[in-house]
Amino acid sequence: MSVQVLASVMNEEPETLIERMRLESDAVIINQCDRLGYEERQQGESRIRFYSFPDRGVGRSRNEAILRADGDICLFSDGDIVYEPGYAAAVEEEFFHNPDADMILFNVTIEEARRTYHITERKRVRWYNCGRYGAVSFAVRRESLLSSGVTFSLLFGGGARYGSGEDSLFLKEFMDKGYSVYTAPVTIAREVSEGSTWFAGYNEKFFRDRGVLYRHLYGRLAGVMALRFLLAHRARLCSEVPLGQAYRWMRAGD
Repeated sequence: MSVQVLASVMNEEPETLIERMRLESDAVIINQCDRLGYEERQQGESRIRFYSFPDRGVGRSRNEAILRADGDICLFSDGDIVYEPGYAAAVEEEFFHNPDADMILFNVTIEEARRTYHITERKRVRWYNCGRYGAVSFAVRRESLLSSGVTFSLLFGGGARYGSGEDSLFLKEFMDKGYSVYTAPVTIAREVSEGSTWFAGYNEKFFRDRGVLYRHLYGRLAGVMALRFLLAHRARLCSEVPLGQAYRWMRAGD
């Protein structure tokens, strides 16, 4: 069983990125920049393939990586992720002990103000709590991914019309097709925050975009789930915008 990192990055150079991310496994890197190109590096026993494209959008670049993946387990990543020593072996071990899992979600350490989840137990993920996990926590069996036909949305995420949510939509669609997703209380990486290309604060656009996302995720339950989201994170989300206004913006997006 082999783990392969699939990373979406912007304006990077191979040597710098490989060293910063501390890659210990094979990887497919999709570099969003202003040129077309391909380079390959050997890092120990690992093969790093580095593709450069002028196209923009995190969903598009993740899909390009999926098309080029050949590892048994695909581990999605970004350019601001730094992996823990032994991450690949830790991922392999979880899949070995859970042969029923098509996908397993892992902990990635993120600054407290932006953290949306922390896994403390092994359990199955359900539709009503799939919206909290980012793509960098996803490890998925490539055979299951390809057979599902699921890809990342080009409407949601960095560089797209709506600022975020491509990971939640991907996860829910994967589960809706009958594939099993579990959590593992194992930390495999940390995020080194360099500022977001899409997040500009909890403003009108943020809440309207989130409303559109919730309509796609939850359908007729979008209003209930929007209120649940706002109440659960009220202190962080509504420090400058009243809860009622935030809810109206979310429903307008819906």
